[in-house]
Amino acid sequence: MSMRTWARDLALGARFAVTGGRGGWLRTALTATGIGLGVALLLVAASLPNMLFQREVRESARAVDASELVERPGPDTFLYADQSNVYRGDTVTGLLLRPEGASPAVPPGAAKVPAAGEMLVSPALRELLGSPEGALLRERLPYKVTGTLGDAALIGPAELRYVAGSDVLTTDAFTGRGERYGWSVPEEPMNAFLLLLVVIACVVLLLPVLVFIATAVRFGGEQRDRRLAALRLVGADTAMTRRIAAGESLAGALLGLAAGAGFFALAGQLAGTVQIWDVNAFPSDMSPVPWLAAVIVAAVPVSAVVVSLFALRGVAIEPLGVVRTATPKPRRLAWRLVLVLAGAALLVPTAGGEVRIEETSIDAVGIAVGSTVALVGLTTLLPWLVEALVRRLRGGPVAWQLATRRLQLSSGTAARTVSGIVVAAAGAIALQMLFQAMQNDFMRPTAMDTARAQLETKVAARNADDARRAIEALSGTKGVRSVVGTIESSVWRAGPLRKGEDFAPVTSMAVGDCASLREFARLPSCTDGDVFVVLAHGAQGPDDAWVAKTAGPGAVVALRDPLGYAGGAVPTWRIPASARTVDARPDPLGRVWSGVMATPKAIDATRLDAPEAGAMIRIDPAVPDAAEYVRNTVARIDPLTRVQTLQDVERDAQFSSVRTGILIGATLTMLLVAVSLLVTTLEQLRERKRLLSSLVAFGTRRATLGWSVLWQTAVPIVLGLALSVAGGLALGLVLLRMIGKPVEDWWVFLPVTGVGAALIALVTVLSLPLLWRLMRADGLRTE
Repeated sequence: MSMRTWARDLALGARFAVTGGRGGWLRTALTATGIGLGVALLLVAASLPNMLFQREVRESARAVDASELVERPGPDTFLYADQSNVYRGDTVTGLLLRPEGASPAVPPGAAKVPAAGEMLVSPALRELLGSPEGALLRERLPYKVTGTLGDAALIGPAELRYVAGSDVLTTDAFTGRGERYGWSVPEEPMNAFLLLLVVIACVVLLLPVLVFIATAVRFGGEQRDRRLAALRLVGADTAMTRRIAAGESLAGALLGLAAGAGFFALAGQLAGTVQIWDVNAFPSDMSPVPWLAAVIVAAVPVSAVVVSLFALRGVAIEPLGVVRTATPKPRRLAWRLVLVLAGAALLVPTAGGEVRIEETSIDAVGIAVGSTVALVGLTTLLPWLVEALVRRLRGGPVAWQLATRRLQLSSGTAARTVSGIVVAAAGAIALQMLFQAMQNDFMRPTAMDTARAQLETKVAARNADDARRAIEALSGTKGVRSVVGTIESSVWRAGPLRKGEDFAPVTSMAVGDCASLREFARLPSCTDGDVFVVLAHGAQGPDDAWVAKTAGPGAVVALRDPLGYAGGAVPTWRIPASARTVDARPDPLGRVWSGVMATPKAIDATRLDAPEAGAMIRIDPAVPDAAEYVRNTVARIDPLTRVQTLQDVERDAQFSSVRTGILIGATLTMLLVAVSLLVTTLEQLRERKRLLSSLVAFGTRRATLGWSVLWQTAVPIVLGLALSVAGGLALGLVLLRMIGKPVEDWWVFLPVTGVGAALIALVTVLSLPLLWRLMRADGLRTE
């Protein structure tokens, strides 16, 4: 057959798709909308590589290259300090700059280096600082806003970032000198565990989209069959009618591509204003990888034609009607099981060799193909399962009988409606099993005790009085219950160096009240004036040998480094002979401290060298923003000082980013599944307009029809969820065998089934307005 004949028939079908009156337009619009939503999500997925790459480029460009540090000031050098704050759970990044010459390097996204006391801010930070919610943050950033940072300075439009000029930076308190901005150190390659998660996530999140596109192509099947029968009546043969049907699908697919491009463009414009799991992107970053976009544009129309021809392979289209109203042949189970077994055959061999976490490569192609085939096999099992079950359903209330009879007549349509849920749910269960098994490898306990303190900071001070005032200021901050405050320094062994020594032995020195010292050591008793020598006894921390070489009861210690002191006689202090040797105790940060501890009356802390105020802070959870008040106090004392939040568990950064990406994709996929269910349900209701009108004319109650719609949605979804639970658990078990991990929880499917139940309720509620409108007697009118 010539290409000309194919082109003629496809064009005729496309013409029918757009000239079939109001009903034809509505059917084509539903098809285009369904395909457009799927295409838009595929284009978003194809844009992810470029989005992530652009974020990394901007983050690297604004980072000072450590390899460019210089020893002496020059015309283009500057002092800088990276700043990072947390404000109400959001990260606020910043950079302090102080030019040392007339032509310093200008940060990306800025026209010039801000002067001292001025700052450039991101649009999101400007908005926050200008709102009542940003009042506490304004206190922490005492700079005048003189401009806005451009996109080149930000990893995303919602980032809270500033670049400020500061005259507090000196060569004694700065991160370093740099002469230009450059690339940061490359990240470590992703390990095999995370690669496995990414591969499975791509399969799980994109396969439902493809299933939905294939389902949307077949919208309006019953009306199309009647139209094809009319074509047979006027002389078209069976092959021609099938090509015309493919042309109708092709027109819907092409319009769907156009709609998808529109949806994608709209999503690009909203990308900067919408945040999903704290991630957003610039519209310019929403650019699909060219070859992926080309594959999508080519695959959707071809798939539409193939799916239409495949759907009509067993349909006898006759001039007087379509032979589908008769009882169809039972669906065959064998080839469906073959797909599931083929997927298992591809996955099981890879599960034999255990993947280790330190590896950086896996058989990504084999795992992706095996998972895809297995999930597609589960999808093809659903129509057989629905048909096998509903064929045996008898009796029950009228609403139940209407629903089951409808499913018995067209179980394939109902099964196709929820096919995307089967793939998404099964994949979600397998992913959740992987997450639970892997998280211990990417989350390590910090040994911090968040019951004893929630915040920690160390403030550099010129002298002990400044350190003491810093501790007092923190103690008097709103929302602070107590402060473990110590004035910290070092002491050296007094006297000349001994043979073989290059420097004098040194150990830590801390001065604080008894309550604070008890957080570092197990003290049998303590009164002001006591001194303690603290030993760690082999626990993680400083070596006790240094303590023994430096200090002990009755020993004389130097309060300055004997080698570097140029002020004459080195000041010394004799440790009282009454000093007791005690055992160290892990502090709230989990650190084991050893050295010399003294109460305020035992030593004049102003004699200590380069003292530092150490503070571990307990806050009152009943005081809103207590942590923000503490950070503001620290910023007033020293803008360069950081405040650390204590946490019980520390997550791996790569694991967290992969987890965030998967959560974003899962959210978008579940939204698409919900929309696809709604669109399909509305399309089916529209096709049954005359039937619904007939039932109402015969006295059927509206509530009965409403319940019948609920059961028609619920039965396939419940069967699909049952199938996805079994398939998801099996797939998850195989993947866990691949990484040598046990199953942590067999009940991971419960949240997934909860989402399925919510979808049933949501789709039913949203379809009721159209159902009420269709249940009118004028629906029986024929022109």
